[in-house]
Amino acid sequence: MSETILVTGVGKRLGFALAQQLLSDGYRVVGTYRTDYPQLQHLRDNGADLQQVDFYQENSLEAFLNYVGQEYKVLRAIIHNASDWKPESKESPTEDAAHIINQMMTIHATVPYLVNLTLKDHLMSGDTTSDIIHISDYVAEKGSKKHIAYAASKSALNNLTLSFSAMLAPKVKVNTISPAMLKFNEHDDEEYKAKALRKALIPAEAGFEEVIDGIKFVLASHYMTGRTLHLDGGRHLK
Repeated sequence: MSETILVTGVGKRLGFALAQQLLSDGYRVVGTYRTDYPQLQHLRDNGADLQQVDFYQENSLEAFLNYVGQEYKVLRAIIHNASDWKPESKESPTEDAAHIINQMMTIHATVPYLVNLTLKDHLMSGDTTSDIIHISDYVAEKGSKKHIAYAASKSALNNLTLSFSAMLAPKVKVNTISPAMLKFNEHDDEEYKAKALRKALIPAEAGFEEVIDGIKFVLASHYMTGRTLHLDGGRHLK
């Protein structure tokens, strides 16, 4: 019987690519999405169990956790990929600041915290080691003048890795993958791209495959927990 991996935020970009790869590798994928993009049908056609969840609504998260708890008794891994990226206002930094910090902390810290606590027994019920993987961001270590709340919330996520790895060892390994530039969006202009690439020693897009390969490494590892796998092109040395 296929092992089940829960992935949050599979609607697009990394989450979608990761879900595709896990399905191809023979895993059963339970995925969450907020917006039902047409491409999600491809995942459904390949057997993914997709659930529409708005993590900013407490009742939506509770309903999803109840569903998973009833439908799946054992989880091989939980991969926290769901994310949001809201900057502070340039003109008036205090405008909506409380709302922004609350949303960033909700999606990047509160939701993983509640999911991990609620489903930890499902991770510990299997015959082999299981995993929690938090997808973080390079800015958690450096901070960000334009995305203060975002950076702070990702730093909180990194700290969850430390606490949950200690709490759930040795049955469950808990690690962070912390990428920087993965893939530009279609609307990014050339000036922005050039500026972004200059921030790294390796001036290139990592691609979603870089993180997916990192996830495969963590899943296969028997001796790594409470750690962060940095995939940032050497930005810390620039």
